[in-house]
Amino acid sequence: MGKAIDRASKEVLAEMVRHTQKQGLKGAAGGWKDFLKKFGSGLSDPTRRSRELLVDFLQTFTKEQQKVFNKMIRRNNDHNAMKQFIKDFVHLESPKQRLVRLTMEHPKYTKQFCFPFYDEGWVTTHLGEFFEAMKSETMLAIDCEMVLCEDGTEAVVKVCVVDQDLQVKLDQLVNPMKAVADYRTNITGIDLKDLEGVTCSLSDVQKSLKELLSHGTILVGHSLYHDLRAVKVDHLRVIDTLCIFKFADLPNFSPSLNALCKVVLGFPVRNDGEPHNCLNDAQAAMKLVLAKLKHGYEDPIVTTDVEMPRNDLAKLLLHNIPNELPAQELQLLFSGEYDVTIESATKQRGESYTTCVVFKSPVEADEAFDKINGNLTKDSGGRLQKSVFWKLGSGKTTLLYVRKMTNDPDASKKMLRDENAEPLQQQAVDDNGSKRLKVCSYPCDHVKEIEKLREDLRHREEEIFNLQKALPQVIKENICDRELPWDCSS
Repeated sequence: MGKAIDRASKEVLAEMVRHTQKQGLKGAAGGWKDFLKKFGSGLSDPTRRSRELLVDFLQTFTKEQQKVFNKMIRRNNDHNAMKQFIKDFVHLESPKQRLVRLTMEHPKYTKQFCFPFYDEGWVTTHLGEFFEAMKSETMLAIDCEMVLCEDGTEAVVKVCVVDQDLQVKLDQLVNPMKAVADYRTNITGIDLKDLEGVTCSLSDVQKSLKELLSHGTILVGHSLYHDLRAVKVDHLRVIDTLCIFKFADLPNFSPSLNALCKVVLGFPVRNDGEPHNCLNDAQAAMKLVLAKLKHGYEDPIVTTDVEMPRNDLAKLLLHNIPNELPAQELQLLFSGEYDVTIESATKQRGESYTTCVVFKSPVEADEAFDKINGNLTKDSGGRLQKSVFWKLGSGKTTLLYVRKMTNDPDASKKMLRDENAEPLQQQAVDDNGSKRLKVCSYPCDHVKEIEKLREDLRHREEEIFNLQKALPQVIKENICDRELPWDCSS
């Protein structure tokens, strides 16, 4: 174990030290800052300390604790070897390996596929004999269904895997082993009765997946990182169907599996309103990859051709919502003229969650969005969203986001107000939660210049707020925010 640490690069060593800080781990000499006392504690940033000092600190941990470090070193070596292979042999790559490369080169890959593989309960697959593994042409596609548990986490309840002939390799219900708050039956198609008597655990599924994914097998999926997080498996050779098709003017556009199948394959996976079928979804992801291999689809897909289900168009997505803010209070964002439904949290990450507000029609959703008082921007997928400041019951002010569910072809026009526009009525939320209308009027002269200054001010306010929010944690940890491409905390 000590030899592995001795051979590791300084970047890897610094990341391991940061990991000990985040987890509060201590070796024989205490934590990182305790260890530094005899060397002068002015520089606690591990990237600014010598490599030799980092090695000395990490070797103060027990052999059991160093198992985590070994996993980090081994994963880094595999990842670097794979990147080097792609760079050196790109002219000899197979069509399937090209799709692996396209996935890795996608702008969101580094962030989305960075998993806490060193955490308890996670497993990693290994390439073994590297050059032999990289020659493997075997492909498998996976899809999972998850439920929301009472502790706020998600748990996998079904896993399906198919091969490139669309034959079933794994079709398994999984016992979440903890209390379920929402089975999301309208999405998963699974309820309490389906899981009665199910004894298969996540650990059992992981063992099956490790066997299936040995020797360089390529794993396929749509938004594959969600499935890998669900089963807590870190696998390097992957093809994500969101990453291998180009979208006109919107490189980060993320259509649903159903919408992508309509455009590429000519037929949907399911009709609007139908629950997911885990097996069908795994097969659909594989069909998309096979179609890409056969027909190329090198021309960008026009995003306006990717239809959204009508019931999704009648929604607005709310994200970055503090856990202390009850979902039902979000109705205060919208005028009382709308009868809205707040869905249960769809994602929960740390101290915030995401949900959807459902209106009676897409027209109502658009109207309500226009009336919200907030800074209008676009997200990474080109969808309009507004940032809204909200005062919590605790007295703190937070920033949450209200986003449309689809791209708006006239978005650029809506982000610039016309010089001769009538005064715009916008809804705002008072500190006490009551609603009011705010009338904005504009002078006839210098409209564009004034509006630009207003936009700059709003952006500056948002930046200051985010800095104020992050500052206490930065001071506490006294570490740099730079993350390595092969590892990041999630």
